[in-house]
Amino acid sequence: MFRPAEMKRLSVVVLEQDRRRVLRGLGQLGAVHLVRSQAGPETAPEPPPDRTAELARCDAVIDRAAALARDLGIAVREPPPEALPDLDLDEVERRVETVDNRVREPLQRRADCRRQWGEVAALLGQAAGFETLEVPVEDLGRLSFLHFALGSLPPANLERLRQEVGENVVLVPLAEAGGEQRLVAVTSRKGRFALETALEKLGFARKAVEAEGGGNLAEIADRLRQEQDRLSEELGRLNRTVDALANEVAEPLGELVAVVRVERRILEAEQNFPRTHATALITGWVPADEVASLRRRLRDLVGNRCVIETADAADVPEEEIPVLVKHSRLLRPFQMLVAAYGLPGYRDLEPTLFVALTFLGMFGMMFGDIGHGGVLAAAGVLAAVYGRTPKFRDGGVLLVAAGAASVVFGFVYGECFGVEIEGLALWQSPLAPDAAATFISVSIGIGVGVITLGLVLNIINRFRRGDWLGGLLDRTGVVGGIFYWASVAMFLRWGVQKRSDLNWLLALLIGGALVALLVREPLLHALYHRRDEAEAEAEGKAGYRPGLIETIMESFIHVFETVLTYLSNTISFVRLAAYAMSHTAILVATFLLADEVAKAAGAVGGPLGAVVIVLGNAMAIVLEGIIASVQALRLEYYEFFSKFHTGGGRAFQPFRLSGKDQESNA
Repeated sequence: MFRPAEMKRLSVVVLEQDRRRVLRGLGQLGAVHLVRSQAGPETAPEPPPDRTAELARCDAVIDRAAALARDLGIAVREPPPEALPDLDLDEVERRVETVDNRVREPLQRRADCRRQWGEVAALLGQAAGFETLEVPVEDLGRLSFLHFALGSLPPANLERLRQEVGENVVLVPLAEAGGEQRLVAVTSRKGRFALETALEKLGFARKAVEAEGGGNLAEIADRLRQEQDRLSEELGRLNRTVDALANEVAEPLGELVAVVRVERRILEAEQNFPRTHATALITGWVPADEVASLRRRLRDLVGNRCVIETADAADVPEEEIPVLVKHSRLLRPFQMLVAAYGLPGYRDLEPTLFVALTFLGMFGMMFGDIGHGGVLAAAGVLAAVYGRTPKFRDGGVLLVAAGAASVVFGFVYGECFGVEIEGLALWQSPLAPDAAATFISVSIGIGVGVITLGLVLNIINRFRRGDWLGGLLDRTGVVGGIFYWASVAMFLRWGVQKRSDLNWLLALLIGGALVALLVREPLLHALYHRRDEAEAEAEGKAGYRPGLIETIMESFIHVFETVLTYLSNTISFVRLAAYAMSHTAILVATFLLADEVAKAAGAVGGPLGAVVIVLGNAMAIVLEGIIASVQALRLEYYEFFSKFHTGGGRAFQPFRLSGKDQESNA
């Protein structure tokens, strides 16, 4: 609960012929975080194979299958890896090609039929507006002395066209359609250029109606309707054919895509492992409690044709060790809050339990109300039970916990949906007389406790990493803690106990801690400066290194910043009192507004006042709930995590055949 799962360094030497079988077994087990190893005398002489060409083939097959599924209008459902046939990439490509050949011709015919239907529909739309003209369409372009223009223009431009063309043009307006004025314009051959110029200027859209067989426009429109009906029947038949093919190939296509995805995962994994001409070295990390099952799995796969070694992580740099955090369902949602900031280092204490307690305490204090907490808890129960994804269900558990904390503080304040219930309060309402100073004092006390917890966790983490100097002399180490705790004690003497005398022990602790922080950097500079210069000269590196005077100046700034940081971090917790009072104040204002509405509305005042109360409570639940959660997270991240949590942990991502590598932190 207080530290990540113990990890073991895994090395497996397998025969080249067994490599893929072992990787498939590891992918099905889902317990090994694979890492890349370089070729060398301590691993294997030959570098990992380059699978770029095979990966490109996999991507091409997946893209082709996706295009087929899109054209067929189907969703490809991939079966789990355990249910897949044993097919190589060549066979998968051949089968996808077969599916493509089967469906390509019906798909093309359907596309052609759709195109033809669209062309006929466009011609019909043009001809239908001119059906009243009893002129054979083939004669319109043959007349020696007349020029015809068929089309449409905006209705507002018809009168302007009459003025533009004058008396040499005959305009025959037809019925409007689609917001356009259909029109036939007739002029002499000599005047066609002037007519065309005027038409183009006024936005005339020509409708060139042509059809085989000739006839007048009414006859053409009838023939087009008959052709459109025929094409509709053909299109319906082709759709049924394509749908039948889609249902037939959907399952095989999903199976083939799943096979290729598994193949791609194995190819990606193979690029991590050096080899000899006959063996391959598979390396990674495995949780200590999974080692026994892993050994059994590998023995079942290849018998004694492998060498399995596991080693402790003691000598491995912390940043190379993946972090796996396991929690119960109650704590798992709070792990999401920690992971949003960053995972702890492998050797650090895991802070999820502390985050859960402090977050709920701060949220409950800012959002204390029995009714509001009950609403949040009810919404959380629904999300936890009916949520479709694990993260959504975890969010529901978080809502239930936050609602419970709100209910607890609702009893502390004696409030339910903004109504103060006399005799119910275990303490007092945030708006009670003289409550402000008390709430501010409690908030600062909570801040001191949270900051102290952060300092203790940081000191423990530093010592666990072997950073004794940082654990002792850092501003969030022992020296920084002494300064902070002595300063808090001094404030309590002067501010709470009203004692004006100087406590020399506390003054000595504060002064000594500040001096220790001040001399830390100059001391480190004096100890390591010469060694760093010698190492840089030996390595042929030259660069800027701060001198002693500059280091002393930085130390003064560092000490000044430390004082301000502790002061601002502590005062920041005053927001707990501020938001607790604002939550209650909004509800008081809601009831005052409801009373005024009830008085002003007369007979319907009662129901309207009730509506105002309901809406006010709903707004408080949503807005104040969001604000309280954001402020609690802000205090967690900036005042608590900043003391100890670096967030530099590397997530444990086990190799799996299906989907992406996923964090197993749960």
